[in-house]
Amino acid sequence: MTHTYRITGMTCTNCKASVEKALHSLDHVDSVTVDLEASEVTISMSKHISVNTLQDALSSKYSISELKETNVFNTTYTEKTAEESALKQLFPLFLIFAYIIGTSVLLNRNPWNTEGFMLDFMGIFYIVFSFFKLLDLKGFPESFRMYDPLAKAIPAYGWIYPFIELVLGLLFLMRIEITLALVVTLIILGMTTIGVTKSLMSKKSIQCACLGTALKLPMTKATFIENSIMIIMAVVMLLKTYN
Repeated sequence: MTHTYRITGMTCTNCKASVEKALHSLDHVDSVTVDLEASEVTISMSKHISVNTLQDALSSKYSISELKETNVFNTTYTEKTAEESALKQLFPLFLIFAYIIGTSVLLNRNPWNTEGFMLDFMGIFYIVFSFFKLLDLKGFPESFRMYDPLAKAIPAYGWIYPFIELVLGLLFLMRIEITLALVVTLIILGMTTIGVTKSLMSKKSIQCACLGTALKLPMTKATFIENSIMIIMAVVMLLKTYN
């Protein structure tokens, strides 16, 4: 018999290998196939194995559950529950944005400086987000390449991306080579936004790597919005520079 389960907590190919090894070690398990992007695992077994037994075989980092069949009568309830769950998971992202906005406002409030606000916002944004990525420099590239086009084509790009963000943050905060920093922002966030858009349209369950792997964030419209805000600010600043 073959069963497919939902599994969460996987962020990279090492996680995939660990899950496959742990589940394959169970008695009566013939084969294990993990789909990292879909967050699913298919298990072929000679005898039925309970979900609790499967969970016990895994590290506490991972959570496994049965895939539920779609029911037209509770679709609305399921969608509402999923939306509430996603909002709860995204709370750290919203909180970080609130701190970044608040700090940028305080730095430019007296007298008010719109240009300074945008530069500080982008600088703090990059510094904070690079910090979370650097907490797990080994796991971040694997998560990032699941949706970023350039990281998929050039794996090394995922390793240097947090450092690119760090340098850009410093350039914005120190007001050095602003034009170059703005152009680079448009390029790297433009590519990432294309990947995010494709992931959202495919409706696959993918972890967002915007805050690295330290915080488990789902890929949602919030990811698209955060990139869009940075891109819009970069465009506005470039237009002001050349007008």
